[in-house]
Amino acid sequence: MQDDTQSKPQSEPIVTGDSTVLQPGLFAGAPTVIAEPPDPTVTPFPPLVRTNPLTDQSSLAACALPYQQELKLRGKSDYTITCFLSDLKMFSDFIGRDTPVGRINKEQVTDWLMKLKFGTKGQVPAPKTMARRVTFLRNFFSWLGRDGVIREDPSASLTLERPLPPLPELLFDDEVQRLQEAAAQDARCHCLVYLVLHAGLKKEEVKGLKLDQIDLSDPQAPMVAIRFPASTGKQHRERSLALPARFATILKQYQAQYHPTGELFACTDRNLNYILARAVKLAGIKKRVTLQLLRDTFAVQQLRANVPFETLREKLGLSDEAWMESREKYRRLAFPK
Repeated sequence: MQDDTQSKPQSEPIVTGDSTVLQPGLFAGAPTVIAEPPDPTVTPFPPLVRTNPLTDQSSLAACALPYQQELKLRGKSDYTITCFLSDLKMFSDFIGRDTPVGRINKEQVTDWLMKLKFGTKGQVPAPKTMARRVTFLRNFFSWLGRDGVIREDPSASLTLERPLPPLPELLFDDEVQRLQEAAAQDARCHCLVYLVLHAGLKKEEVKGLKLDQIDLSDPQAPMVAIRFPASTGKQHRERSLALPARFATILKQYQAQYHPTGELFACTDRNLNYILARAVKLAGIKKRVTLQLLRDTFAVQQLRANVPFETLREKLGLSDEAWMESREKYRRLAFPK
């Protein structure tokens, strides 16, 4: 009689009796034991990855799952994790998946980047893609260095040449004023526009905002607390922001007219865009105005009011990597030469 375990497809995880999963490696190698949390509602995501401790003799392939876990614990987005793991696979294919990480030197790292940039005729990657791959290398090897796996970082001397993105066309002061006056015609739109212009929230933060995160105990100093579920791994972006006293009145008017419960704005991305678009049209503004543009306007106004760059980064809730690009964008917008 054939063993049940052997009859399962190789691509499927094998559940054992002690609630562990034997999952195939990311690079199609030996399975790695991953312990499932006893209660997913109690144990925050991600689950503990049990692997042998990495050393300088560990292969690149052996680093894949621990690196994936590291990225999740650091609160990286799913998109970033997917991109970095793809870059790791490409790098491993070039260097050799069995190559010990302690033997990788800066010449090999540079050779890989040069091959990507010039190795295939007619397939030159975009500058932004190359910049991301440099970011991956620095992130990957700095992680190995922090954990004491390697002594020297072969990516330390790499220069990150980020392409300068096109600058958005900000609203002039009179356009900001007209937009706020137009938004005031509808209590919900007024609350939305005022909140982003004066707190600089991202669209996803606006959508996730709940009434109990807004503190009006002192109407002269309203506060909004940006919080994220533990499962998202975004606790590094949590912060409390002060709003002008006028926001207390605007919020009460919105509550009286729309009676929100739980979420402040119980609507989709498309609804939020439509709410803003109506106010833009009413204000007679011809520029392309988005919630991101209002966030950019907030950031530039903060810099022009002599708010330090690091303080602005904290107000915007940006990671160090995201701030590298955003800082230059806001500097160029606030202080053009």
